[in-house]
Amino acid sequence: MTTAKPTTIGILGAGQLARMLALAGLPLGLRFVTLDPAPDACAAALSTRIIGDYGDREKLERFAGMVDVVTYEFENVPAESVGYLAERLPVYPSPRALAVSRDRFTEKSLFVELGIPTPKFLAVDSLDGLKSAVCDIGLPAVLKTRTLGYDGKGQSVIKSDGDIDGAWASAGGAPCVLEAFVPFTREISVVAVRGRGGEARFYPVGENTHSGGILRHTVCRLGDPMQSAAEELASRLLKRFDYVGVLALELFDVGGKLTANEMAPRVHNTGHWSIEGARTSQFENHVRAAAGLPLGGTEAVCRSAMVNFIGMMPDAAEVLSVDGAHLHDYGKAAKPGRKLGHATVCGEGGGAVAAGLERLLRLTGKGLDGQ
Repeated sequence: MTTAKPTTIGILGAGQLARMLALAGLPLGLRFVTLDPAPDACAAALSTRIIGDYGDREKLERFAGMVDVVTYEFENVPAESVGYLAERLPVYPSPRALAVSRDRFTEKSLFVELGIPTPKFLAVDSLDGLKSAVCDIGLPAVLKTRTLGYDGKGQSVIKSDGDIDGAWASAGGAPCVLEAFVPFTREISVVAVRGRGGEARFYPVGENTHSGGILRHTVCRLGDPMQSAAEELASRLLKRFDYVGVLALELFDVGGKLTANEMAPRVHNTGHWSIEGARTSQFENHVRAAAGLPLGGTEAVCRSAMVNFIGMMPDAAEVLSVDGAHLHDYGKAAKPGRKLGHATVCGEGGGAVAAGLERLLRLTGKGLDGQ
């Protein structure tokens, strides 16, 4: 009997998402190669590592020769590099999904085309154009760079006419989109996964809390009243792209009606709770899909919540003293605003999880009330 050669997955990027993908895939017999310009990227210990710029054709050629399929851990990889790889290898999710998600204007335009509710928006290419867009959309509004924005970067809230010049200056002259401010009741997300054969599964909705544009914590909401509506909107994106892998759709709940914020064609911070809280984590399902393996169950196995550790890591013993807590230290050097790790708290009842979440948040210097 012959043994099949293990599938090797190439990941563009070698940060914490690549690290967690490898942690999920290695027990399945999968192998990983990562390409990243940072010499200290935290997925290095779990993969064969290529250090190089994403646009370096020599490094891309070497990368392509070592893998069977390609995925990526973030959207800001050059489209030309992904296209170069896609001519040689399967790339999942598709380069089309990546291209749309890289540009906020293109993304919002697709939402409109697919009937996915989104805030009113206009492209902005100059200060005069911003002033005109403000007159059209009204205030408050949010100015966002069209590309290279994540974790609150490249965004400014415009509350009055006096904020316009400063917002444009902060964008550095980059092409932007102005969006109407959404008076949301809460922020939620749905994480979906679709296999090569077209089977789609959905994780329970996560309710998310951000501060300074960075996700602080997520609570898995079993039986959420917006679950079906969120799944239906995400399904439209999966079908449009003939999608393979994990996709996250961030949404605003506005009094029981959903408005899309943005999509992410990758594993997502709001799905980290699934490592301990779901039958199969988003990371395992993503590599299963990319490798052509059957998908695993996405149902929750407990109640759970996730807390990000940003800028500093708490003492491991303090985290693990919280009943039901699971610690994930990414092994990254501390830096203000940097995601260094997270913890999940799991339990049978919502009260126990809420108590554990409160304790974990206190270790970050804030409680559930944000104080």
